[in-house]
Amino acid sequence: MAFGYTILGFGSGGASFAAFDADYLIIAGGGAAGPTPGGGGGAGGYRTSFPGGTKISLDQAVIAIDVGATANAGTGSTSTGITKGHDSTIGLAAGAFASSGGGSGVNNTHPAGSNLNDGGSGGGTPHQGSTGGCGNIGGYSPVEGYNGGSSGCGNYSAAGGGGASAVGANASPGHAGNGGNGGNGLANSISGTSVTRAGGGGGAGWHTAPAGGTGGTGGGGSGSAGFVNGTNTAGTNGTGSGGGGAAYSTTGGVPGAVGGTGVVIIRIPAANAPGALSVSPGTNSVATDSPTGDKICTFTVDGNLTLA
Repeated sequence: MAFGYTILGFGSGGASFAAFDADYLIIAGGGAAGPTPGGGGGAGGYRTSFPGGTKISLDQAVIAIDVGATANAGTGSTSTGITKGHDSTIGLAAGAFASSGGGSGVNNTHPAGSNLNDGGSGGGTPHQGSTGGCGNIGGYSPVEGYNGGSSGCGNYSAAGGGGASAVGANASPGHAGNGGNGGNGLANSISGTSVTRAGGGGGAGWHTAPAGGTGGTGGGGSGSAGFVNGTNTAGTNGTGSGGGGAAYSTTGGVPGAVGGTGVVIIRIPAANAPGALSVSPGTNSVATDSPTGDKICTFTVDGNLTLA
C-alpha cells in the first residue's frame, strides 16, 4: 500500500487517493543569449531530490506538468522582444512545485528595469554590460542555479551565463579578450543513466577576439567571435541550457541564440506505482528502471501524469 496520506474525493461517496512520495528532477527553459556581442543565456533552474534529497508528495490522481519553453531571442541587432526562459511546474494539489526560467544575456538595465538577465541561473552581460544576472531567483535551498558572468568597463567581449553548478565566467579584458565560458551543468542519474544538463551559454567575443566562450557542460550553447556569421549555437533542448552569444557579423548585428527547453522527470517507487500509471501526450514517456522496478516518467512537453 502506498504510504503518505489519503485525500478524499468531493461529494458523497467520492473516490479517495492515497498520496505518496516520489523523486523528481525539474529543469526550466534556458535563457536566450544577448545581441551582438551578446552575453550567454543562463540555464533554467535545476531542482532535484535524487539521490537522497527531500521528495515531493504526489497528492492527486492527475497531475499537470508544464515543461519550460526556451526564451524568445528577439529580433534585430537589439533583440527586440527578448525574454527569459519559461518556468517548469509540477501541479500538485498542495501548490505548484516550480523551477525558474533562465536569465537572458542582456544588460541588467536593458530594457530599463526589466531584470531580464536574472533567472534560475543568471544571464551573462554583453559588451561592457556591467554585472551579470542573479541566479536562484526562486530563493530555493539547495539553490537552483548560479549567477551570470560580468563584462564591465574594459571588457569588450561578453560574459558567460550561469549554470546549475557554477557561475558564468567573466569576459576577458581588452579588445582582444575572449568571451566568457558558460557555467557548468549538473549530472544526475534519476533516469537510470547519468546525464548532465543545465549548462550556461558562452558569451560572444568582440571584433578582434580570437574566440567566443564555450558553453557549459550539459548542453550550453557556444558564443561566436570576431566578424563572423552564424557560428554561435543554441542550448540543447531537454536540458534547459542557455544559448550562446552572437558576435558582430559581416552584415551587421544579429540576435543571440535561444536556450534549450526544460525537462521534468518523476521517479515513482515500484511499491507505490499504480497499475494504471500513464503519461500524456505520447511525446512523453514511462520507462521501468532495472533492477529497482521504479517507474520513470519523463516529460519533454506539457502534459499530464495520471496515477489512477
